[in-house]
Amino acid sequence: MHAKDSILGGLNERQTEAVLATDGPVLILAGPGSGKTRTLTARIAHLIQKGVLPERIIALTFTNKAAEEMRARIKSLLGAEHIPYGALFVGTFHALCVRVLRQHAVALGYSPHFSIFDDDDALGLIKEGMKGEGINTKQFPPGMIRNVISGLKNELISPERYADEAGSDMFPKTVHRVYRAYAERLKESNGMDFDDLLMNVAVLFERTQNVLSAYQERFLYIHVDEYQDTNHAQYTIVRALAQKHRNIAVVGDDAQAIYGFRGADFRNILNFEKDWPDAKIVVLDENYRSTQTILDAAREVISKNTFKKEKKLWTKQGKGERLTLTAAEDERGEAEYVADSVRSLHKEGAKLREVAVLYRTNAQSRAIEEAFLERDLPYIIIGGIRFYERKEIKDIIAYLRVLTNPQDLVSLKRIINTPPRGIGKISFLSYLSRDTKGDMRHTKKEAALAAFEDLISDLRSTLVRMQPSDFIKYLVKKTRYREYLDDGTQNADERWENVEEFVSLAARYNDLSPEEGIKKLLEDAALLMENEPGESAGERVTLMTVHAAKGLEFSTVFIVGLEEGVFPHSKSLFSPKDLEEERRLCYVGLTRAKKRVYLSFALRRMRFGGIEVNPPSRFLSEIPEELLHVPERDLDEITID
Repeated sequence: MHAKDSILGGLNERQTEAVLATDGPVLILAGPGSGKTRTLTARIAHLIQKGVLPERIIALTFTNKAAEEMRARIKSLLGAEHIPYGALFVGTFHALCVRVLRQHAVALGYSPHFSIFDDDDALGLIKEGMKGEGINTKQFPPGMIRNVISGLKNELISPERYADEAGSDMFPKTVHRVYRAYAERLKESNGMDFDDLLMNVAVLFERTQNVLSAYQERFLYIHVDEYQDTNHAQYTIVRALAQKHRNIAVVGDDAQAIYGFRGADFRNILNFEKDWPDAKIVVLDENYRSTQTILDAAREVISKNTFKKEKKLWTKQGKGERLTLTAAEDERGEAEYVADSVRSLHKEGAKLREVAVLYRTNAQSRAIEEAFLERDLPYIIIGGIRFYERKEIKDIIAYLRVLTNPQDLVSLKRIINTPPRGIGKISFLSYLSRDTKGDMRHTKKEAALAAFEDLISDLRSTLVRMQPSDFIKYLVKKTRYREYLDDGTQNADERWENVEEFVSLAARYNDLSPEEGIKKLLEDAALLMENEPGESAGERVTLMTVHAAKGLEFSTVFIVGLEEGVFPHSKSLFSPKDLEEERRLCYVGLTRAKKRVYLSFALRRMRFGGIEVNPPSRFLSEIPEELLHVPERDLDEITID
């Protein structure tokens, strides 16, 4: 077979069009399951096959895994041993920026041997800067400040420029002081964080024309994967590189833009034709994954968004089953329904590894995990940790264990300095060896130990007077555990949601006497922790957030918690922009499925020990009734207009 035929073999008409459109700007709008990676790799292989030197081609990705897959596919398509694949740049934006800066960092005042600081390093420097500036880290959580600075860097806003924009309000002024101090410490350390890698290359290209010209000349053909996920800094770098030869091909799907909270700006893909008025648009609209019913449901949901590019996906996979919609009494009933349905599917021959359960937030996994463990259904959590292994849950459980079992030294060691109380190892040992409170000296460390002992005494006396759920609320308030968690980041919100979920779980034991309720809660938690999911790596149901599911596919997908305030998330309900991102997230969830989709919501849901009654998600009402199957037992419960 001729090399060109082997590269184009198996591609559909639209994919072939995208591969052959090598000159000038091209936007490849690739719907889910439309073969975008295959198309992009075929395009690069075609360029090399027709004589373009590999070193004149660049392909930018967002993950190392995606880059490795692309390289392997290109080699497979071309096959020739003599092709210098090492000269072909397929890698992440950060990898490109490191390569550029190792050569040219001197122009920005760094040595070529600069260090790259990870997130922990960066946070440590920010804390140092805040301490040096005399800024209260409780009033201004370092993690929150770090997030704001990251956002500023992604927008290419320097400390000097931010000084003009900060104004007189306390928070922006504080951010500016920390940003300036942080930037100084980075420079003194000859270090850059991940955001600096992007920002510094964008600045370098703007200030140093000869450097930009060299890279413009080198990269004759530029490709960008997942273009909808680019931030402003990445957009600026790509636009600068492509200005000379204008052979830029971007691949993406505005309907799958779900990373706005990370700084991604999906307007980059919406405005591609404004940036490049002569751009060719190729829509990959044939889906190789899902049934037509699933695609139609997803299209109806996403059609309610205002900001989008129209595309109508179609498939040769057939019409397929309707989406099953089920109402449950509460989150426990919903979890039991999912677990029982999975078990039935498995008995009918479905492979567990082909089943996924998707939820909006990690805290929702608790009820699902419990139902699976009770039925001995093996599962794996992707992009997260099992509920009872999460640090915040282990911390609360450790407090409860110490209160009910004073001899539990393992748990005592975990909580004595959580949240931090200035109690070190020696102080801990002296605490253990002390017989009475009267032995305590009036040093700062002994005062910290005395305060801790008073806290435990208060908690122990309160435990016997409160229902379990109310007591855990009291515990987290008394220990200031929420303040301890609250560093202003997305992770802090997720960790607090897990604590809220544990309080809701504790409410199940409120009918028992306070002490017995706590003891039974601990006993059941221990048994669930012992009951590990099955060890078979292949045959396990996948549990994960919808965000974590992007790029994956499964024969059967369950999407749970489809209620207003859950999915869409409560934080999005009053923001049209955020609601549109939630709808795109729902679209991503639906289009993970090949054959079957199960949608569910709870009529009542426990939240922080109280009962919430939320209406069904608006996304359910956006799916036409003829695409849904509602089990007869649920007909009376489901009204989603």
